[in-house]
Amino acid sequence: MGFVKEFKEFAVKGNVMDLAVGVIIGGAFGKIVTSAVNDVIMPLVSAVIGTPDFSNMYTVLKGTVTEGAALADAKAVEGAVVFAYGNFITEVISFLLLALVVFMLVKGVNKLREAEEKLTKKKEEEAAPAVEEPKGPTQEELLSEIRDLLRNQK
Repeated sequence: MGFVKEFKEFAVKGNVMDLAVGVIIGGAFGKIVTSAVNDVIMPLVSAVIGTPDFSNMYTVLKGTVTEGAALADAKAVEGAVVFAYGNFITEVISFLLLALVVFMLVKGVNKLREAEEKLTKKKEEEAAPAVEEPKGPTQEELLSEIRDLLRNQK
């Protein structure tokens, strides 16, 4: 099989297309979460904690940096070692929010699937004909008749 034909079969498989759609939607969803964290959650957290901007939170480990300087200015000081933890805090909050939203989304989809399965099962039960009991003598009655016939033959 030629390389182009093999690649074409691979590229148009359902899983690859589903993955591509997922990546595109995930990228857009990531932007929404980033905006929610930066524009909604972080200002609220900052209002409670009192720090207006987490991205400029840092500690100087080595060197002399002017107190209250912006992170970029602190990093620009020659010989200074800056432990910038503020952006990390923002990214952790962003990750936790994204994980929570994905969890809620998966939970909702699972509930929809369960409801659909119950409905399908109910429809199948309603559509299935009721099993009727066979009419006529029971097994015990037939065995009794056979016994009686065997007795009469002796």
